[in-house]
Amino acid sequence: MKVLHVITGLDMGGAEQQLRLLLRRLPAQCEVVTLTGPGPVADGIEADGTPVTHLGMTGDRDLTVLPRLSALIRAGGYDLVHTHLYRACVYGRIAARMAGVRAVVATEHSLGDAVIEGRRLTRGVRALYRATERLGAATVAVSDTVAARLLRWGVPERRVHVVHSGIEAHRFGFDPAARALVRTRLGLPLDAFVVGGAGRLVPGKRFDVLVRAVTQLPGVHLLLAGEGPERETLRRTAEQFGSGDRIHLLGAVGDASGVSAAPPGAVGDASGVSAAPPGAVGYAAGVQAASAGAAPPSATPGCRPDIPGLLSALDVFVSPSPDEAFGLAVVEALASGLQVLYGSCPAVEDLPADQAPGARRFSPGVHELGTALRELRRNEPGRLPVPPVVRRYDIARSAEALMSVYEQAVATAAPPRWRRPVPAHPSAVVPLPDAPRSPAPSPLSNR
Repeated sequence: MKVLHVITGLDMGGAEQQLRLLLRRLPAQCEVVTLTGPGPVADGIEADGTPVTHLGMTGDRDLTVLPRLSALIRAGGYDLVHTHLYRACVYGRIAARMAGVRAVVATEHSLGDAVIEGRRLTRGVRALYRATERLGAATVAVSDTVAARLLRWGVPERRVHVVHSGIEAHRFGFDPAARALVRTRLGLPLDAFVVGGAGRLVPGKRFDVLVRAVTQLPGVHLLLAGEGPERETLRRTAEQFGSGDRIHLLGAVGDASGVSAAPPGAVGDASGVSAAPPGAVGYAAGVQAASAGAAPPSATPGCRPDIPGLLSALDVFVSPSPDEAFGLAVVEALASGLQVLYGSCPAVEDLPADQAPGARRFSPGVHELGTALRELRRNEPGRLPVPPVVRRYDIARSAEALMSVYEQAVATAAPPRWRRPVPAHPSAVVPLPDAPRSPAPSPLSNR
């Protein structure tokens, strides 16, 4: 099966990294198109051996992308088109239909109650989504919660399929050597109580609540990974409360697959330390030294930790967002054996409580979060066993489930135009006489 994935962009983000993980496991011939420009995840996908094409879309209303994308789909002879993220779903479904491909699958990675990928769910946004959704064969929800939202929108149940987001759990296992190394390089005391968070620094994620809560906890440090328009506001908030030396805005860090995303110097406002994924010379040397009981080397420019290394350095992970579609960062933190506080996480909330005993929901608010963090600090939680929820969300299972959706979509969709049988010329058709029919049985017959 030949599949084209269409995604809005390939900067660091949950949907983008999820696509890369799936591409490694899907038993199909895949290619990728981004509507906008390249990003760090694009480099990783190409390094894995999957071609990536960038269309250079200049804005939401750049309609010139439609004929170009349609021509690309037609020329590629794809059996199926899979779209990811709102803009790519709208344009990708239309372009696929223009190209004659009806086997179109779309994944809803970031559909909340009030927003979709940070975009307010206005009447117009919802109407455009509904209109283009009808052009597809199937819509994939990353959680049961998202599936319920789609049904409330009026998407037919027969077209909604749940394929959970997934992780490579083994990459997130707790590493005490990495814990010591990352803390040393960021200038943190090895015995400090360290809180962490990760995600796009946008208003909807409510990282301002996390920053303000930590400012009220003397001696507690915060490591916050991510980039976005709220970064400067968060930095000013930390300084305003006299906590600039304890609030560490790390910028974008490498993902779990080793994709390095931060520009030089982007990690650590307070420390000025940059970092690198495991495998970089400085990082590997430091891990080996820490494992041998030696002091880790001093901060090395050009080296920065990835998300698994960052999680190992934490004591508690916090996801303050009140409106999530899945909660991938929470699952990754649970895989590292961390206690987790979250505002919204369908990945956990859709399951019985015993599947994630280390995860706890808190009411949104600075006071509530501060109280929960004080309690955890007082109880010294330590590392927990990896909970059952982590095994449930294995990326291999996600790929297998998605392939089943592909097969069903291709089997039920009309073949692409270029593969439909060409009818013979009318003059070449020789009509055949109708077959003789047997007389209808008499109502009195025993036959």
